Parts: sequence; structure tokens; C-alpha cells
Amino acid sequence: MEIILKEDIIGLGYKNDIVNVKSGYGRNYLIPQGKGVIASPMAKKILAENLKQQAHKLAAIKADAEKKAEALNGVALCIAAKVSTTGQLYGSVGANQIAEELKKLGKDVDRKIITMKEAKTVGDFVALVHFHKEVTVEVPVKVVAENAPAEEKKAEAPVAEVEAPEVEETEAPVEE
Repeated sequence: MEIILKEDIIGLGYKNDIVNVKSGYGRNYLIPQGKGVIASPMAKKILAENLKQQAHKLAAIKADAEKKAEALNGVALCIAAKVSTTGQLYGSVGANQIAEELKKLGKDVDRKIITMKEAKTVGDFVALVHFHKEVTVEVPVKVVAENAPAEEKKAEAPVAEVEAPEVEETEAPVEE
């Protein structure tokens, strides 16, 4: 079933795209929610005419998206999360946390345009921010352990004791 999307749906398509979906998804979700209409020949003609008339507006929207993308270039996030002793996170780091961290940096980004495989371990990840269908920015995200400094101090204390054990010296005969 062909559907003309009325709004951006991450993973499916962008506004005014014609996409093929399963008929149940189109009839039961997209059309009743107002997120799409059936792509009949008449609807396709109307879409083409609207796109011609809105070409300059779309160019302005794309330029605005590129400006926002420039502001995010070079931004790297470091998110502290609670971690178990095995290195697994309690919960996960997803689009919500990334949007909050970007907001702290003064970059107002909607969480709905951020996609990332949820981070469930400590490490490096990449979040994609979709400002426009032709403008996407990769933001590197490093997930670190929130309680790592305390664990390092605990780990250093026993190591210091182990490194300096008392060793009995035996007298070796000295040759003259």
C-alpha cells in the first residue's frame, strides 16, 4: 500500500515522501492518526503541485537545518551513568539523555529526531540527529561509569598494600 506521509516518521520516511507500507499499518495507524494519506493518482498530483509551490520554503527549511547541524559539528558528549561491577548499566542511555545533555550545552534538540542504539554498557557510541531528510549529524557519545572514581580509589588502596609486601632478605655470600 502506498502512503503519502504528512509528517516525518523516523525509520519510515519524511514529510511528503511516498512510501510502501503494509496495508494494516497504513489503515490502522498512519491514516487514522493523520500521519499519512493513501497515495491515489489525484493525491500524487496534488503533492507534486504543492511541492512546486513550496520549493523556496523547503530550501529555507533545509538551510535552517544545515545551520543547526553546523552548531552540532564538533560536539562530543560524555554521559555518566550508574554501572554494576560487571560493567552493565542500570538501565540504558538513549535519546532522552542525549537530548538533555545537548540542552545543558545550549543546543535545543528534540529527542524525537535523535536515533541511537540504546547504550547498555560503558563505551563509545554514535547518535544520529536527523534535522532534515538530507541533513543528518553524527554526535559521538561516550558512556562512562558514574562511580568510577570511587572504585578506582578502592582499587588503588589494596594494590598499594599488595605492591609493598614485607620481604625477608637473605644474606648472600659476598665475594671479594
